[in-house]
Amino acid sequence: MHFEALSHWSGQLGREMFLNRYGHAGLPVVVFPSSGGTHNEYADFGMIEACQTFIEAGNIQFFTLSSFDSESWLAEEKSMHDKALAHQAYDRYLISEAIPFIKHKTGWFDPMMTTGCSMGAYHAVNFFLQHPDVFNKVIALSGVYDARYFGGDFGDDLAVYYNSPSDYIWQQNDGWFIDRYRQADIIVCTGLGAWEQDGLPSYHQLRQAFAEKNIPAWFDQWGGDVAHDWEWWRVQMPYFLTALGF
Repeated sequence: MHFEALSHWSGQLGREMFLNRYGHAGLPVVVFPSSGGTHNEYADFGMIEACQTFIEAGNIQFFTLSSFDSESWLAEEKSMHDKALAHQAYDRYLISEAIPFIKHKTGWFDPMMTTGCSMGAYHAVNFFLQHPDVFNKVIALSGVYDARYFGGDFGDDLAVYYNSPSDYIWQQNDGWFIDRYRQADIIVCTGLGAWEQDGLPSYHQLRQAFAEKNIPAWFDQWGGDVAHDWEWWRVQMPYFLTALGF
């Protein structure tokens, strides 16, 4: 399997940002790590090995990004507003620096896929909804999609609101966005087992909003034995890649 350990300077974040490339060809898949995880996490927990067949066939290639969560949503000393502002900087990094870097490395200029587990699933859904011209496929596993989970009620703070997918999706009526959502491949999965309860309310809110807006999406609910854990995500990711025809 082709592997590259990569990095590039981020002017938006003021630091060197590390990412790994797994694969030599195919659709780029942008991977966000779980809470505070590193660019090595996806491989360390066996996700690359679980998807090895798809990678070696040249159907997909994974780009695993570094996290910025410790300075945004997981920064306990910050207000929710300041957390959201830090997250907005990470959004600018993603769109103006990471995505162009990936395009340069691959020669791929069409929309990409995004994915993640747990906190990474939140990012995958949020960035897809914010940038459906950049991503037209998303596989989100065991996420929480309500920003209140990161620090409580945020009142009328729009910086937080517009990064709380289970809230802002209800008010998203712009045809440019809705048309792109309807053309995308959207998979949101949760288990019903241990440690999955925190994500279930926002999972159901998202599912209801998508249904009411006639946005085709696969909201897949696995059983009570399916925990919020890597052993299940290693099963789910190749399952969904197969379902998408990779």
